Amino acid sequence: MKLKMSIYRNAVWFMKGLQEYTKGGYEAAAKHFVAADLEVNLSGRDFMITGANSGIGKATAFEIAKRERPCSPAGHVQPQAGVGVCAAFPGEPQPACPGTYILTTALIPALKKSQDPRVITVSSGGMLVQKLNVDDLQFEKGTFDGTMAYAQNKRQQVILTERWAGQHKEIHFSSMHPGWADTPAVRSAMPDFHQKMKNRLRTEAQGADTVLWLAVAASAVKNPSGLFYQDRKAVSTHLPLAATRSTPAEEERLQSALEQLAQRFKP
Repeated sequence: MKLKMSIYRNAVWFMKGLQEYTKGGYEAAAKHFVAADLEVNLSGRDFMITGANSGIGKATAFEIAKRERPCSPAGHVQPQAGVGVCAAFPGEPQPACPGTYILTTALIPALKKSQDPRVITVSSGGMLVQKLNVDDLQFEKGTFDGTMAYAQNKRQQVILTERWAGQHKEIHFSSMHPGWADTPAVRSAMPDFHQKMKNRLRTEAQGADTVLWLAVAASAVKNPSGLFYQDRKAVSTHLPLAATRSTPAEEERLQSALEQLAQRFKP
């Protein structure tokens, strides 16, 4: 049964991806974008972006810098940081979800003191094929599958975003899917996929568009906190009939386990 469900999820997800996650999907969605949403002056605003040295993180930093404010690289937190953008991509050495948890929870006190605080977590549509598995958070059981571990981490990030939104009302939390973009991480971690799809992949700027919109657009925070976005629209976090919904108890176990892990890194 699990194998059949896995085949179903992957097939539905891939067909969805061919329609929506490619360059063509972005171009179709962009016809409905409001250009004025990004016509903002960011003077006086502070941003922290992880992964800003390449790919979508770098494209996001460039677009923010064009709007008159330099960005903080990860590891240098401005005292009045207003927006945090957490990103992790396939092939990166750190465990994506624990890293996201530790960084975000460390920033929450500062964010609560700032004006218009936002946290955007760059997740992935790949999480749609995974149901939360709290019984093996460190992927120690069975044969390790990097692609599935990545998707599981991304599912965890989406769930954390939803929980943080309920726990910290002063901050606007969002997660998002950048689509299938041609980035160094994709080229190195998924060479076969890149070779087959390279002519249909989004540019880094297209992948970063929704990150930027969530970080700077006034219209973005008119939506409820905790939603998952694709091409500037809130979308479902589950495929139809995919049986990927978790229980509140499972989600609480996830957050508790990550908090225990985070304690190891606190002074």
